[in-house]
Amino acid sequence: MDPAGKINVAVIGFGYWGPNVVRNFSAVDGATVSHVCDLSQERLRRAKRLFPFLTVTDSIEEVLSNPTIDLIAVATPVTSHYELGMRALSAGKHAFIEKPLASSSKQAGELVAHAKRSDLKLFVDHTFVFTPAVRKMREIYSRGELGRPLYYDSVRINLGIFQHDVNVVWDLVVHDLAILDHVFEGRLPQTVACTGAAHFGNHLADLAYVTLKYDDDFIAHIHVNWLAPVKVRQVLLCGDKRMLIYDDNSAAEKIKVYDSGVEVARAEDVYRLLVQYRAGDMYSPRLDNSEALELEAENVIDSIRGLAQPVCGGEVGLRVVSILEAADESLRLGGQAVKLKTSTEIAKAR
Repeated sequence: MDPAGKINVAVIGFGYWGPNVVRNFSAVDGATVSHVCDLSQERLRRAKRLFPFLTVTDSIEEVLSNPTIDLIAVATPVTSHYELGMRALSAGKHAFIEKPLASSSKQAGELVAHAKRSDLKLFVDHTFVFTPAVRKMREIYSRGELGRPLYYDSVRINLGIFQHDVNVVWDLVVHDLAILDHVFEGRLPQTVACTGAAHFGNHLADLAYVTLKYDDDFIAHIHVNWLAPVKVRQVLLCGDKRMLIYDDNSAAEKIKVYDSGVEVARAEDVYRLLVQYRAGDMYSPRLDNSEALELEAENVIDSIRGLAQPVCGGEVGLRVVSILEAADESLRLGGQAVKLKTSTEIAKAR
């Protein structure tokens, strides 16, 4: 902790996401960012140019052994998350790890268990959960405005950015899984099915369709694609009372709620249904302009200081990775549905 009593943060990785992590943790009243670690000298020079107050180093040991550093933020490729997370926790540091938490549920479970044994905080960077639109979606659902949930349908497509260590499921579906986990408060699907294709011979799927089935006929379908000519970020959450559309590309009306639906009653003939359609008004709730990553950084710092509960703790990351792992298994099996472990089974696996 720094002399002013603030949580002192070091960021490992200064590529695509690292600069955003530095900027947003630096903006939190209760935090200060003192170090950036990266193996690339070019990136370290860039970090020093953008943030002159930083100490930059290519030595992870220098960061881990520094007694003034309280929190390690890991913004590196997925394959390194487990090793760096374990090293941070073993050094007595809290850990904030870029999504997904780890490359397997076994690794994620070990990270969660290690943090618990060491009485340290473990966080996963599910930034979408902190966007004003997703927070409003959870609020609308939680107060019962949508009614019983029927389906969640998401399209998350664009041209690139191709990843070299994970497929499109681990890169993009992870966002929707985090949103589902947040809105439905940790509820897990019963089965996961995934179909997709790798078009360039590297065995990493560049498009995929993931279907999650829950125990009450609620279904979630997620379409992700690195090969689309346009960028689409749209979610449809339908309940038996109202329907909600979340369009992340919309500048003015990211959330729209429709008073639309169907009402079904059985006729005297048991084989016939009487269907009435309802098409009512639409409204778009006002959203604040808060930056999601800054809100997330505030929650992380406040949680470490004992002022708040973690929104995206290690257990959330473990649940999401378990679903991603099941999706990968289904993809290998040609789309066959894979039964997901229960929350109790996932916890025991740690």
